[in-house]
Amino acid sequence: MDDRKAFIVGISGASSSGKTTLARLLRDVFPNTFVLHEDDFYRPETELPYKEGLLDWDCAEAINIPDMKRALEHIRAHGTFPPFVDSKEDQNSIGACPVSDAAISAAKVKVSSWLQPGQPGHAILHASNLRICLLDGFLLYSPQLESGRIPLLLDAKLFLLVSKARATQRRQRRDGYVTLEGFWADPPGYVEKVVWPNYAAAHAGLFVDGDVEGRLDGGVLREKGILAQVDAGLDVDMEVTFKWAVDILMRELEGVLGKKEGEGKGEGERER
Repeated sequence: MDDRKAFIVGISGASSSGKTTLARLLRDVFPNTFVLHEDDFYRPETELPYKEGLLDWDCAEAINIPDMKRALEHIRAHGTFPPFVDSKEDQNSIGACPVSDAAISAAKVKVSSWLQPGQPGHAILHASNLRICLLDGFLLYSPQLESGRIPLLLDAKLFLLVSKARATQRRQRRDGYVTLEGFWADPPGYVEKVVWPNYAAAHAGLFVDGDVEGRLDGGVLREKGILAQVDAGLDVDMEVTFKWAVDILMRELEGVLGKKEGEGKGEGERER
């Protein structure tokens, strides 16, 4: 039987697609939940490469993939936040919440009902003490992280879409980012020269004809087990995305319960 201590959910997409906002919203709705950030695994600034004459924080080479893998393995084995990870991302602000209080309250009521005795959520999260880890990151399904076997450690894989224009607008509103060395603010032209080209190159394989502002390739998504709002288009309202993600997470967690029950029946049949 699956003896996992945590259910790990990947939330990926371009920079400023809403990954961290969604992760924090889901953490507030589901019990026994914590957030891990890909950004917590940045290498020291002195080890980062350059692109177009600018320091490149938005490529796989900037991430310590072995350390990320080690952290995910710890979470699966122990169900706790890795004690060797010092989160810098949680020190960054993400602005006002784009989801209404009414939508958040409705989600909490929905999840609370799902967690009551006799309901699927009770057996999954209460009876088994399973914890949920939400891993947000801009490269989780990229070829480089696939080579590092990161996707194999994810139990559910959500992918958020955003247009170049919206991503640029959102990123430019940010003050900057806390780093190991102090603080980083995007230099002029950083999104156009580094962020978006890196995103497009790393995710072209998920889209028809490689157009990251076009249609997702359904066959590729199914092959990789990636879940996305395929028919919703770009720049979906975060409230819509939040409701979708709540439903997806409950459904995927129920799959864990179904798997356990199926394995239990199989063991009983072998005993007979």
